Amino acid sequence: MRRFSTIESVVFVGLFAALTVIGTMIKIPLPTGAFVHMGNAVLLLSVLLLGYLRGSLAGGIGFAIFDLLNGYATEAPYFILESFIVGAAAYGMYCLYKKNPTKIYQVVMIGIGTGIAKISMTQIKNTVVQLMMGNRLSVGFNAALVQLPATLINVVTTIIVVTFLYFPLKKAMVRLLPTNKY
Repeated sequence: MRRFSTIESVVFVGLFAALTVIGTMIKIPLPTGAFVHMGNAVLLLSVLLLGYLRGSLAGGIGFAIFDLLNGYATEAPYFILESFIVGAAAYGMYCLYKKNPTKIYQVVMIGIGTGIAKISMTQIKNTVVQLMMGNRLSVGFNAALVQLPATLINVVTTIIVVTFLYFPLKKAMVRLLPTNKY
């Protein structure tokens, strides 16, 4: 198996970072102030197609650029960190299938495991924000729960999108770089 060359790595990280920005910009606002977007799907696809480090880096850069361009600059460092934590969950699930999921249910299971990590990170972050605002833990935790429906919708959307796109993109990557194993 040939490894990515440096140029290929930079190009693919940049490509998936740009796709993450675009996927996050295509958003459907929700009444809670949050929004549904495709950025998480791009993060998961980038981890599955590029590997943990490159994929998480692409997602983190993409989310950070989106945050900087859209008035969420204070959120950017958190989303870089979250990309690596959620990416680690995705890659861990991916490794359970020997880095070669061949069935749709396997991709769905990777998505579910990744979704659990995303929901957990969102709940922890929102609880910490509530604590920083002076709320007690129980109040902060419950207030953070109110914001989880948007994340749950994003997780379900991510699972559906990745389930449809993973196999065609994997096939395209194999054709594009035939000496790499995806």
